[in-house]
Amino acid sequence: WKLWSAICPKPEASASARNLRADIHSNIKGFVGLKLMTNSDFSLPKLPGVGYKSKHFNQLRDDSGNVSWLEIHAENYLGAGGRPKAQLESLRGEFPISCHGVGLSIGAESALDKEHLDRLRQLVGWLEPSAFSEHLAWSTHEGHYLNDLLPLPYSSETLERVCDHIEQVQETLGRTMMLENPSTYLEFEESEMEEAEFIRRIAGKTGCKLLLDVNNVFVSAKNQGWEPRSYIDAFPLDLVEEIHLGGHDEDADDDGDLLLIDSHGREVADPVWELFDYVLSKTGPLPILIEWDNDVPDWPVLKDEADRAAVLLQKFEPSVLDGRQAA
Repeated sequence: WKLWSAICPKPEASASARNLRADIHSNIKGFVGLKLMTNSDFSLPKLPGVGYKSKHFNQLRDDSGNVSWLEIHAENYLGAGGRPKAQLESLRGEFPISCHGVGLSIGAESALDKEHLDRLRQLVGWLEPSAFSEHLAWSTHEGHYLNDLLPLPYSSETLERVCDHIEQVQETLGRTMMLENPSTYLEFEESEMEEAEFIRRIAGKTGCKLLLDVNNVFVSAKNQGWEPRSYIDAFPLDLVEEIHLGGHDEDADDDGDLLLIDSHGREVADPVWELFDYVLSKTGPLPILIEWDNDVPDWPVLKDEADRAAVLLQKFEPSVLDGRQAA
């Protein structure tokens, strides 16, 4: 217990902070028939969450604000123990957790790494997260791992391969996964269909659900010259169970034209907030994640981003903030 306390010190919350959390949980139970699910219920609250970073451990527990759930990158927790898993063990009793994979390489031509997949299975079995998701991308080739999420041609051949891999993941983990749309910087001549249709067919074949990254839609649209709202209109929104929002950087390509980079290293841009508002007008409230993985800010900055998401959610379900305002 002394070792556990040293790894995961729990600050004493003020009476007002304790009352705030109680009010929040009480209010959530009345939110469109939603109760705050336990990890084993496999459901996230339709409220803001953030990507968990260890530097925020104490502040998160003492002053979570509108942050009601957390997301982790699965590959950071595949080890046998240590400080990261000790902190996660502590947090999972207070927050629903979404487990986000970044290394399965679902779109790769080669078979999935069985050892990696088995370690994921052990993590998911131990953590019992409320959701598991991965990317429509590839990052491996002939046994080599690439530190990036690379795009795919949207062809019938690729479709079959991706579906086979998703079915293998779902069978191994014993649960339905969510697939995230990518940020892209080019198109393939081999593509036979648009990205939204490709994703729709994957979901139809595998039964997987979808994670809609709104910043990825905006980045891809601006880089390739198409209208982001048209993409949203074509996307199977009825299958979306989680939304991501993140920041992007502006750069230039070899011709000097504007190139947006999905960096996760700054605040969500105003046009992305506007696109998010458009999505919510079609879907209603959903679990919303603020992603900030590079140049991670102090907790108040990240909390402010979650607050902004909560305000937009409130437009479509006013009770989202009632418990916080009452406190």
